[in-house]
Amino acid sequence: MSDLRGRLTRALERAAGGGSSDFDLNPKLRPEGRKLRQAGVLIGVEDAGRGPQVILTKRASHLRHHPGQIAFPGGKVEPVDSGPVDAALREAEEEIGLPAAHVEVLGTFPSHETVTAFAVTPVLALVEPGFPERPEAGEVEEIFRVPLAHLLEPANYRIEGRRWQGIARRYYAVPYGPYYIWGATARMLRGLAEVMR
Repeated sequence: MSDLRGRLTRALERAAGGGSSDFDLNPKLRPEGRKLRQAGVLIGVEDAGRGPQVILTKRASHLRHHPGQIAFPGGKVEPVDSGPVDAALREAEEEIGLPAAHVEVLGTFPSHETVTAFAVTPVLALVEPGFPERPEAGEVEEIFRVPLAHLLEPANYRIEGRRWQGIARRYYAVPYGPYYIWGATARMLRGLAEVMR
């Protein structure tokens, strides 16, 4: 675990910079002058003896926004939060039952701008295995894990495209088994892979 902590901490040190964006592959589509809302997501890395794994969720299919998509636990910064780290920890407890006492926050990456006008701060943390998982029925259909080794392999990432609101857009994807990880989640994971290589 100490070796993993060291690797992740060094990755954070290499990550200083301008962050990432849903518009990285579509720069001409970036709107000018919009106000971004703050959010935080938890990149929780757990090592329960089968190698480090990243905890992800599949959003409930009945949700109005991003139904069925793969996401990190997290959400927008609310008035009760002191900032994105608090928001990520609060949402992780609400969404998947992860108590803050089981989380060792290592630091944050530069924010990621989403097409939906959020500035999302990825919070990198070690998660103590064996927490009492509880998917929040209103938001989370499934909690699952992806081997960190899979997410760090550049060959597993690809650029794909689709039409959104009548406009062709390109995005990153890093599929794993039955899970199609794409968009902002894939872009933030690709950022982690870049600084851990």
